[in-house]
Amino acid sequence: MTANNILILGGTAEAATIAERLAGGDHHVITSLAGRTRAPRAVAGEVRIGGFGGVAAMTDYLRDKRIDAVIDATHPFATQISANAVAACDAAGVRRLQLVRPAWQATTDDNWIEVEDGRAAAQAIRDGGYARAFLATGRQELPAFEQMPDVRFLVRLVDQPDQPLALADYDVVAGRGPFVEIEERALLGDQRIDVIVAKNAGGAGSWPKMAAARELGLPVIMIRRTMEPGDDPAASVEEVLKWIAGA
Repeated sequence: MTANNILILGGTAEAATIAERLAGGDHHVITSLAGRTRAPRAVAGEVRIGGFGGVAAMTDYLRDKRIDAVIDATHPFATQISANAVAACDAAGVRRLQLVRPAWQATTDDNWIEVEDGRAAAQAIRDGGYARAFLATGRQELPAFEQMPDVRFLVRLVDQPDQPLALADYDVVAGRGPFVEIEERALLGDQRIDVIVAKNAGGAGSWPKMAAARELGLPVIMIRRTMEPGDDPAASVEEVLKWIAGA
């Protein structure tokens, strides 16, 4: 496959690695970032910030930029942009490959309460009578936890918020993975966390909190994935690079 102009739908560590491996060679690489963080991670090659404005606008972009291939390496829960990419690539006749991190799998040493979404996660906190919850779900899920005055939340965000969050009782810890298990254990212990709420994002960068929960015997309310990947998704950066090379 000849792919000189490559668009990477990014925002993940894998997307940044793909851009680094491809940029500076025979390919012109553009990484598109949603722009939700004030200081996104450094990415090799050209970078565009912000949404496309829907399927039609993305289709026009692919045509205007003469994009030969799209690599969807967005977060596993970024379902809207992935769906738009499918439709836009079909309309523009552009090849597309989605990189899907394998989901985390619970073992007999884990105590997971699997739920469908943020609202179900909030109900699971109520049902379990938990008092101090670590929210590692990102900003978009926070509205589900607003009417819970009896719970003290520790919220992890990439950036400190500009405005107070609409939660009754909370602290914010800012940080971007990869994280370290020993530091995660210390954080959970210092904050006296009795339950973790997380999305099943997969990947190594966010796994340390899961390993810490296992070590400490903490329950995890795990939001399941709802995405439906396209045909033959890649599971690793190396698989993406082989696809680009035509292997």
